[in-house]
Amino acid sequence: MARVLFLGGLGRSGTTLVERLLGELPGVCALGEVVHLWQRDLRDDERCGCGAKFSTCGFWRRVGALAFNGWHNVDVDRVHYLRAAVERTRHIPRLATAVEAPEEVHEYAEYYSRIYSAAHEVSGARIVVDSSKHSALAHVLRWSNDIDLRVVHVVRDARGVAYSWTKSVARPETDGAEHMTRYSPGRSALLWNAHNAAFGLLARRGVAVRRIRYEEFVSDPKMALAGIAEFAGVDLGASDLDFLYDGYADLKVGHSAAGNPMRFTVGRLTLRRDDAWVRSLPPRQRRLVGAVCAPMLRAYGYPLNTEVPSR
Repeated sequence: MARVLFLGGLGRSGTTLVERLLGELPGVCALGEVVHLWQRDLRDDERCGCGAKFSTCGFWRRVGALAFNGWHNVDVDRVHYLRAAVERTRHIPRLATAVEAPEEVHEYAEYYSRIYSAAHEVSGARIVVDSSKHSALAHVLRWSNDIDLRVVHVVRDARGVAYSWTKSVARPETDGAEHMTRYSPGRSALLWNAHNAAFGLLARRGVAVRRIRYEEFVSDPKMALAGIAEFAGVDLGASDLDFLYDGYADLKVGHSAAGNPMRFTVGRLTLRRDDAWVRSLPPRQRRLVGAVCAPMLRAYGYPLNTEVPSR
């Protein structure tokens, strides 16, 4: 049975940073956002985190051969159909309350379990990390008998997430021709509530879930990684966190299938808390997001009053 550490939360919450640092730990293999592999990699042949096209990356070629006897045997249209049928936020209540999941849920989960199992074998790692984030996918995966699922729920202040979604970020995989999705602050606030609540529901269904706050993770990454490693069942040695320095991490090449541009970073990665939203998110939008997300912000320990003092 493949042990999978699933990183969940709304996008722009810091999951890629958490994944990159986890990927440096012994016995851990970070796969990126596997949920996007079917389209971005199998169909569009975008670049792996190592820089090579997916079709030419040796790691992913071996995974595909072991999981499906070659990626050409994957019916991508079928995967897309199954995703639409079972892996949407609106399906979560049904997935969470069902006594038994429909056959399509098991079929969809099997595509992922095959990849996880093959990645385990190819990498030799004890644990694989999937940073797909999607709460509905986590609810699907919990039904698989072939996956030992553990979830790290990454939370960031909703106002910081909202500000990040307003920024225009080019996708390196497309040489700048495409940009990452953008949401209005109101839209991101609603999504923040929905996705984070879904992970709370997942925990109540018996899945092992550990919640971490992005702000605390960045402030003390060594302590945060040690806690996640213990949760995942990774035994750390005295030198296993030596890639972390004062204010930065030294990263090796990874094989992230999809994710934000940070997945291409090799070498020094600055570690600093991004609080630009405090002064850059317009007060009206800050108050809107704060009001919409107030109950959960309070539950997660975030202050509701973040007005910028006048100078």
